Amino acid sequence: MRKAEIVRKTGETDIKLSLGLDGGENSVNTGCGFLNHMLQLFAVHSGFGLDVFCKGDTEVDFHHTVEDVGIALGQAFKNALGDKRGIARYADIILPMDEALILCAVDISGRGYLNFDVELPAAKILDGEDEVTVKKVGLFDAELVEEFFTAFVREGGVTLHFKKLYGKNTHHIIEGVFKSFARVLKNAVRIVGAEIPSSKGVL
Repeated sequence: MRKAEIVRKTGETDIKLSLGLDGGENSVNTGCGFLNHMLQLFAVHSGFGLDVFCKGDTEVDFHHTVEDVGIALGQAFKNALGDKRGIARYADIILPMDEALILCAVDISGRGYLNFDVELPAAKILDGEDEVTVKKVGLFDAELVEEFFTAFVREGGVTLHFKKLYGKNTHHIIEGVFKSFARVLKNAVRIVGAEIPSSKGVL
């Protein structure tokens, strides 16, 4: 199985993450309710096995947790792919999430690049599913979504494009982004042959 584990410890976060591209158990605990929700969606829609635990300085805000989980996920993705032999490499989707419509395309190229053309109407999202939780854990900065994907592509060596075609609800838009991300990665890592999919012979 194509699987990798990352242990990353800094003065801001302590992360243990494992990723199985061919499936596995899922467990997500980042200390950030909204990020947990998005990563759980990612695991379900990608079909990957994702086990992630993060203890971060959430008393400051969620920035370090979100960015560092993105770093760890990118590193695990790159390591799990190995030499990328036989993968489809490219994938794209236009995914609806209620009123939101998101275009996402990926090239597992070895080159980290993000185009995030996604306008988010609200600057903050309630981090929790009910009023009591919200009062306890506060707000999630919507701009951190782009930070997450910037970290992922840089570490994972992935070219990733997002474009919002429609959408008014910030939660729906971001959910569409994560679901489309999951679906394109699922399709791009499919084994479709025996060769490295590049004229250079290396990715």
